[in-house]
Amino acid sequence: MKIDLTDTTAGKVNKALVRGRRAIGTPAVGMVLTLVIVTDEENAYDALKAAGDASHEHPSRTLVVIKRVSRSPRDRTASRLDAEVRVGADAGSGETVILRLYGEVADHADSVVLPLLLPDAPVVVWWPVNAPLDPAQDPLGALAQRRVTDTYSSEQPVRELSARADAYTPGDTDLSWTRITPWRSMLAAALDQVVCDVKAVEVEGEEFNPSCELLAMWLADRLDVPVKRSLSAGPGLTAVRLATSEGAIALDRADGSLATLSIDGQPDRAVALKRRDTAELIAEELRRLDPDDTYASALRFGVERLNASAAAEPVPEASAPEVSPKGEPVTHAAAAPEAAAEAPTTEAAPQERPPLKKRAKAT
Repeated sequence: MKIDLTDTTAGKVNKALVRGRRAIGTPAVGMVLTLVIVTDEENAYDALKAAGDASHEHPSRTLVVIKRVSRSPRDRTASRLDAEVRVGADAGSGETVILRLYGEVADHADSVVLPLLLPDAPVVVWWPVNAPLDPAQDPLGALAQRRVTDTYSSEQPVRELSARADAYTPGDTDLSWTRITPWRSMLAAALDQVVCDVKAVEVEGEEFNPSCELLAMWLADRLDVPVKRSLSAGPGLTAVRLATSEGAIALDRADGSLATLSIDGQPDRAVALKRRDTAELIAEELRRLDPDDTYASALRFGVERLNASAAAEPVPEASAPEVSPKGEPVTHAAAAPEAAAEAPTTEAAPQERPPLKKRAKAT
């Protein structure tokens, strides 16, 4: 069921939600959270579809905030709120409200969203594109327990990662980090099979892919060994190779779907490691609403690494730098740093790490 409201208010939207639930015979509210999606018209359909698919696992009230650009000075001073209310089959397993903000009200989206939040339920804000550099300081982000961004959609992912680390607040996360969950799980499982010391790591993947950067940062932070970032044609992450005291361990995925796990002294194994769609990524993020300390530690390590790379002498972009355990570039004839923006060094607070003998630390 769909209800269109033109030049409306948040109070009328709430009444329309109640009216819609009664019309389909489900007056009770059974949602577990409020998901606020801040996007534009171009990306609204894809984001809404992903949220609808994720709602089958996490029934939620989805509020889609679209700030419309006014073309004339007169339109920019006139405020208007249009809404589309969806309940029942048109809203997945929850409720959906699409809010289009015009004029001055677009600068006060939080005042429109606040009355529509589910009472006594967690709030998650997701920016599919154009996320603020400091999500926790954004008026909408300040309403949420979890703030989800996607560095992959930015024009300069490396610069964006540096900004994310500088402004990190507990509750922040990024879908580029969520994309590497299967890789982290598989690598930790592989290292659990062999009693060894890891001496060096190579992460291979597309250039300017923040998931590759985050995986390299996580490995360097967790294993405390040099990590080399090398480039490939993709898609996405293509390989991780570990040099250990007991031989090489490699996880190679050339086609974006099926990977091969190779451990010295053991037969090669094929493992499913497909690239997941946005709905699966959002569903994973909605499973946990507490701060992700592992993400924070890897991100902060990356700031030191990126700053060290940026301070090095410029070299051809075709190659990538070898990184020391604490972010210092290693001089190597074939190594070259990726393009990275200067950012103030952020000193990470010391964190207690689980014991690991230079194998896989807890993810």
